[in-house]
Amino acid sequence: MHTEESCIFCKIVKGEIPSHKVYEDDVVVAFLDISQVTNGHTLVIPKHHARNIYELPETVASDVFKAVPRIANAIQLETGAIGMNVLSNAEEIAGQTVYHFHIHLIPRFGHDDGFGAKWETHADDYSQDALKTLAASISKHV
Repeated sequence: MHTEESCIFCKIVKGEIPSHKVYEDDVVVAFLDISQVTNGHTLVIPKHHARNIYELPETVASDVFKAVPRIANAIQLETGAIGMNVLSNAEEIAGQTVYHFHIHLIPRFGHDDGFGAKWETHADDYSQDALKTLAASISKHV
């Protein structure tokens, strides 16, 4: 079970575990990921504990996402990255391993830089009517 008390990111926020911080304000902290998928790989997290995007309050999300471009630009300037993957994983099926919402900023340096994501298109699997129905169904919950 993942609890706030056992959360490694909460411990980083509290200063109980060391980290290499690149940014901090009242709501957000960003630090280098210890895995360094590529040089400069940074995690941006709220200080407020939320398991993932589903539990993140909108006001906190606003502050986190507001900080992302500033941090991404700083990473790009320092590392010379030619691109950036910006991603977050929610739940195990999506690859989440730390259950505290976070955004990965993964600088890209070329196709052989050690990071890859595979996207398959399924555009032919859905008719325009099916997409229209799905969009209407989703929008009812927003």
